[in-house]
Amino acid sequence: MRVHIATDHAGLELSHYLIESLTAAGYEMIDHGPADYDPLDDYPSFCINAALGVKRDREAGLDSLGIVLGGSGNGEQMAANKVDGIRAALAWNHDTAALAREHNNAQVVAVGGRQHSKEEALEIIKVFLATPWTNEERHARRIGQLAEYEQTGDIAGKQIDAA
Repeated sequence: MRVHIATDHAGLELSHYLIESLTAAGYEMIDHGPADYDPLDDYPSFCINAALGVKRDREAGLDSLGIVLGGSGNGEQMAANKVDGIRAALAWNHDTAALAREHNNAQVVAVGGRQHSKEEALEIIKVFLATPWTNEERHARRIGQLAEYEQTGDIAGKQIDAA
């Protein structure tokens, strides 16, 4: 499986650890940066590029997921979610990582580098990478509604309040 990874300065050390550990576990790691530590870096482009990599791979029929890291993972998740068709989920334990895949078919996981030890973060991410999408009708229906709203501003048959 190909895994796209990106971070900001707060997750850079964790990113290096994950790249080494996941490569040793057989994953093909694609690093979207940053290359060097800069406490003033801007994470959006790094995370958007990782999400775009996942999207391109999946559209080409490749087995691909993504990881975005930051101090909390919140902003990085928001950046990845700006890529059309990508669902990024913030995971902070095994259950949230597994459910992101099983129920939401998330293709990108966000983890806070300042919230976990390197070993804890690795285990959360391994759960995410190893958990398959269930493809249950109720979950697929809900994901479809999210995509419909993104594209049209409406969900057929559902009440959406005017702004």
